[in-house]
Amino acid sequence: MKILYNTCVYTLDSRHPTATAILIDHGRVLALDDDSARLLDGAAEKIDLAGRIVIPGLTDAHIHLEHYALGLRQVDCETATRKACLERVAERLRIVQAGEWVLGHGWNQNNWADGFGNAAELDAIAPANPVYLTAKSLHAAWANSLALGLAQVGVNTPDPEGGRIGRHADGSPNGILYESAMELVADAIPAESGGQVAQAIQAALPVLWRFGLTGVHDFDRRRCFAALQELRARGDLKLRVVKSIPLEELPHAAALGLQTGFGDDILSIGSVKGFADGALGPQTAAMLQPYENDPGNRGMLLLDAEELFEQGRLAVENGLSLAVHAIGDAANHEVLNAFSQLRAYEQQLGQVENRGRPPLRHRIEHVQVIHPDDAARLAELDVIASMQPIHAPSDKQMADRYWGERAALSYGWRTQLEHGARLVFGSDAPVESPNPFWGIYAALTRRLPGESLSSPDWYPEQHLTVQEALQAYTLGAAFAAGKENQLGRLLPGFYADLVVLDCDPFQAEPEQIRDILPVATMLGGEWVFNEL
Repeated sequence: MKILYNTCVYTLDSRHPTATAILIDHGRVLALDDDSARLLDGAAEKIDLAGRIVIPGLTDAHIHLEHYALGLRQVDCETATRKACLERVAERLRIVQAGEWVLGHGWNQNNWADGFGNAAELDAIAPANPVYLTAKSLHAAWANSLALGLAQVGVNTPDPEGGRIGRHADGSPNGILYESAMELVADAIPAESGGQVAQAIQAALPVLWRFGLTGVHDFDRRRCFAALQELRARGDLKLRVVKSIPLEELPHAAALGLQTGFGDDILSIGSVKGFADGALGPQTAAMLQPYENDPGNRGMLLLDAEELFEQGRLAVENGLSLAVHAIGDAANHEVLNAFSQLRAYEQQLGQVENRGRPPLRHRIEHVQVIHPDDAARLAELDVIASMQPIHAPSDKQMADRYWGERAALSYGWRTQLEHGARLVFGSDAPVESPNPFWGIYAALTRRLPGESLSSPDWYPEQHLTVQEALQAYTLGAAFAAGKENQLGRLLPGFYADLVVLDCDPFQAEPEQIRDILPVATMLGGEWVFNEL
């Protein structure tokens, strides 16, 4: 039993918003009080927080945990110039063996004056090593000729369904791969074992705790799930993980009888994840109208409403919710049309079979730009808006360049809240940093951490308050996981997942919130990170 006292606890519960002491027993909150002395009379371990702030543990509701963990060991390609990226790859090549794969992540051709790279540039510095570098968006990759050769990608290789191989005028690959074409080379990379992935995830956990994260909703694949189960089995998974199922695995999951919510308080099944389109960076997000200055390009629609409804029927029949990636306005339109059909189908199932099951908590991941006619439909259909606030300041120059006036309709957190949608925040790491305080700062200002305060506001009507942003990392995430009666607030009976701060986010300026680093993080009543 522990008591944390001499503190200000923000419970995020409107009936009892603050307390000065919190009593914890068997991993859960036992009591809260505004008079610390009444709780101090007991036999609990007494921890004086010296006036520090306590908030509920934060959840990153959209992360690629395996990619993030492995990415901590890869070349950081997020550079201001293409030349600097090549220099970092060259540095790594000096310490690896000939023939060893060199992997990297984070490049964004939109931030480079000379745009996309090509295979020849990588060939010049890596003639004896295959190189594969994923874009910041994770929707494109850059490979050298040796990597393309090992993957047997050549002039006669057809574009795969849902993807495109970048080519020279003669049809030979130029080194850039889009969407599903990335898998052609990725599948040729020697696979990390489940044990290696588990080791990488375990090594990444202290980084996440340091940011105040006690939970994540993961959108990586089978190997990540196996690694998480290994960590859970040996008691090393000190993070609450809601694990998605890839859409192509839906028939197997249904055959096994898996349902959303199955698992325990640490590792549980989430939604079935599908992709309706690509991304803004490579201009593969599906749009209702062409990209600016590119009249032949409306992006890539990977799932239309009819296809998604057919897949979704199997999911809802088996108690599995859907989480669908949709970035462009055409993709969001198609996904909403599918969800409209699925909601009607769920009602029909309930009437015919008398299941009495509550509506499944479907989600749209990203909702980056949406047509005004569709903006209210998430709330109307009770579909969760799973968004990543740090995408807005990272993407705003691209959005203005490629979407023009449509950028005013993008990253519309305030719009979704005002329509009544449930808002859930994440980072899409490794696309962005999983630091939730950077996400909160982005939600308040639509600025990046290092961006000048003199830069003009970018559609400031979408700014959120601290309360609204924090709720999206706590209450919203708990609801999306079906755990709103256990997580997201600090109340008696809830899990004692909490974060201790030196700075009061409700009293601080946005720039102070941006720089917050927790001094301690607790999961289920036990410190997983502690610098008190």
